[in-house]
Amino acid sequence: MPSQLESYLYERNGRWWADLRDYGDVGGERESLRRPGKSWATKDRDIAQELLAARVEDLERLRRAKLIGATHGIRPAEFQAYAAHHLRRKAAAGRVTEKTLATAEHHLARAVEFFGATTCLHAITVADVTRWSESLSGASNGRSGMLSGGSVRHHLNDLSNLFRRAQGEGRVAPGYNPVGAMMDKPNAARREAKWLEVPDAALVLEAARLYKPKRKGWALDRSVHPLIATFLLTGGRRAEVCGLDVADVSFDRRLVFFRPNEHRRLKTATSHRTVPMYPQLEEVLRPYIFGGSGPASGLLFPSPRGTGQITDLHKVLDQLANATELDELRTKAFRHSYCAARLQTLDRGALVSPWTVAKEMGHGGRSLVDRVYGHLGNVRHRAEVVEYRVEQHKDALRSRIARMEAVT
Repeated sequence: MPSQLESYLYERNGRWWADLRDYGDVGGERESLRRPGKSWATKDRDIAQELLAARVEDLERLRRAKLIGATHGIRPAEFQAYAAHHLRRKAAAGRVTEKTLATAEHHLARAVEFFGATTCLHAITVADVTRWSESLSGASNGRSGMLSGGSVRHHLNDLSNLFRRAQGEGRVAPGYNPVGAMMDKPNAARREAKWLEVPDAALVLEAARLYKPKRKGWALDRSVHPLIATFLLTGGRRAEVCGLDVADVSFDRRLVFFRPNEHRRLKTATSHRTVPMYPQLEEVLRPYIFGGSGPASGLLFPSPRGTGQITDLHKVLDQLANATELDELRTKAFRHSYCAARLQTLDRGALVSPWTVAKEMGHGGRSLVDRVYGHLGNVRHRAEVVEYRVEQHKDALRSRIARMEAVT
């Protein structure tokens, strides 16, 4: 151990302390050398030396940061206080949803716990962020597993967003962003998203038609079939479909409008769009709306509890997956299935343009259709419209239909 550090060590009542008043300008004082989570200073000299070296390294870093701040005219900001300020500004801007804001708050709370509430922003280095990233990779995801590379990347993105604001407000040097300077960042695992072949989608829609809730009198049973049909035949996102108003469905023009309303906003500017109402969807929605089982106005698919939008479809989807012998069903699979089926349709005798499909999906360009949402199935289903009819695939589905009818 260097003699300078050794000179800071002293023993007091059989326990080890450090006199760090040489670093008084950055908070150094007489300090007990104790392990994290311990109340008393250690009695072990070797452990004390390790703790002292780590503490001096932190103080040196704070001193360098203080010097940098003075050189660049930076107004120092403590991490926890600035994170709260950053979240307030994001909320005031109104550009993100409450769910997104809550996620960012959770991610930044983890960062505060790791870096320290009073650590200055400009004292956080690339090495610090790298260590945080590595620690997150071994953290629990709350579901008996570890955080994925994609989840860790989301944490880093929220921290990077904080540093972008800090640059604009003069709390760090211009261009200073330790997240952006990282050479190797974790990424989500690349794998094809779950989607349904046209026969499978037809079977799911038929299962939704035959759906019987396990709990009698549950209000959602009347809207399961039209709701699943709307997912599969428009390609809408979960919040978009669950937030549709009755006025967003035009039978005269045979269109479905995805537009902002009092119940929810849209994800992006290009999400404001119209989608064709295909004949099969009209066959399902017309009796639902005008036959008395659906609402006359307001939300097209209101929550059974009468508290706004439907927020949880997991139990319904799990029941449909069980009936159709599928491993899992989620609304994102319906969106991918629509895109795959739509790419197989014809437009005036020619294959539909991917750009047209991208517009119907609410994308600003066709790249996501090409890279993510477009799937080439084993069944080539050329048609003028998107449709999922079991009668068109009876030979392939005969045995599964019989078992499904027995289950439902």
